[in-house]
Amino acid sequence: MTEQLLWGDKPYYSLNYYLQKEFGQKVYKLSLNGGMSCPNRDGTLGRGGCIFCSLGGSGDFAASPKLSITKQLEESKKLVEAKMKNKKSSSGEADTKEKYIAYFQAYTNTYGEISYLRKIFTEAISHPDIVALSIATRPDCLGDDVIALLADLNRIKPVWVELGLQTYHEKTAEFIRRGYSLSCFEDAVKNLHQINISVIVHVILGLPGESFTDMLETISYINSFHEKGMPIQGIKLQLLHVLKGTELANYSFHVLSLEEYIDILIACIERLPKDMVIHRLTGDGPKNLLIAPLWSSNKKLVLNRIHQEFKIRDTWQSKNFKTYFTKG
Repeated sequence: MTEQLLWGDKPYYSLNYYLQKEFGQKVYKLSLNGGMSCPNRDGTLGRGGCIFCSLGGSGDFAASPKLSITKQLEESKKLVEAKMKNKKSSSGEADTKEKYIAYFQAYTNTYGEISYLRKIFTEAISHPDIVALSIATRPDCLGDDVIALLADLNRIKPVWVELGLQTYHEKTAEFIRRGYSLSCFEDAVKNLHQINISVIVHVILGLPGESFTDMLETISYINSFHEKGMPIQGIKLQLLHVLKGTELANYSFHVLSLEEYIDILIACIERLPKDMVIHRLTGDGPKNLLIAPLWSSNKKLVLNRIHQEFKIRDTWQSKNFKTYFTKG
């Protein structure tokens, strides 16, 4: 299977491979917390967030917002550097200066006063060890002033924007309380494309009521942006987690087994274009909050099973891309 050689030792275009190619070495993400909220939490659109969202939002692993951005970066760097130093010592590798991505992860990271956003983003991107800035946000929180700021920052170092689409299906979006329409997502992608910002889209697999076909239709929708001349550069494929304290925990619905998840995940990746970077294959919720699926808590095992199944099926990213380029 010669296609696998396109992405090193993986049958898909992994984030690690992309970073090695782009920056010449392994690059680590430092999760930051700008202390922001979300229009789906503060009453603007709703309260409590999306039904799967925990109290920590999408930033359960991010640093404390009580610290300055520089302090958050330094504290996170210490943890990574200590871990890497031990690995290099045991393997005999020479020490190299680490490189990092400043990742604003918690809640909606463009939901604030533009002066504040400029301050924290500039502080992060100006750090000498930071090679790129990644910002997780909502499509409905990208006004003209924010787009202008992102364009300015992108002239300093690469900027990525992560958008939480989750699903193509409006019925599911209404159930999970996403709070914006597909047209809003499309406008956001268009505006970011015009200023050369890389877009990473979040998709959740296993949402209540969605079939195998429904999930593949979400992938077809994402692929349609290539046809429109606005290709999406990256994707995060996320397993749905049921966490304590969320509204989702009150519902009864089918939760994907490991075998079902691998089936749908591989089918999705087979339909993605070969130049789309896979930023995530599954995800792992906080173990103290996880209700289901419990198998997802062993991330190493899950990833090993996924990689094994790619080999068994002799398949790879983009194998079926042309067949499933767009929906309908």
